[in-house]
Amino acid sequence: SYWYEPWGSSGVHKGIDIFADRGRGVVSSTAGLVVYAGTLAKGGKVVLVLGPKWRVHYYAHLDQQLASNGQWLWAGERLGTVGTSGNAVGKSPHLHYSIVSLLPLPWQFSGGTQGWKKMFYLNPTDRFE
Repeated sequence: SYWYEPWGSSGVHKGIDIFADRGRGVVSSTAGLVVYAGTLAKGGKVVLVLGPKWRVHYYAHLDQQLASNGQWLWAGERLGTVGTSGNAVGKSPHLHYSIVSLLPLPWQFSGGTQGWKKMFYLNPTDRFE
């Protein structure tokens, strides 16, 4: 459901939702530095990992955070568990996963709702093998 609209107060869904049983392990998709492990209003319990190419990997709606601020994670290392925190309370347990480029990718700009933000968001499904 990447870039699906309308999407509540966010306007556009800027990531993908991966549904799984509550408590199922969530692993890092990349090696990187945990730049934030904490709580956000919409994302609930979240972990943000700064990976290669200045890309932030955002894992949200966690039930448990197992990673800490400043920790180095390797690809495949467990960082938390699937949950329903933040604005996912009352919904099916899932992981919201987004990839944000800190450097703009101007060729991804498009018209439409929040189209300028596409310069910073990458479609996670394009990175699956």
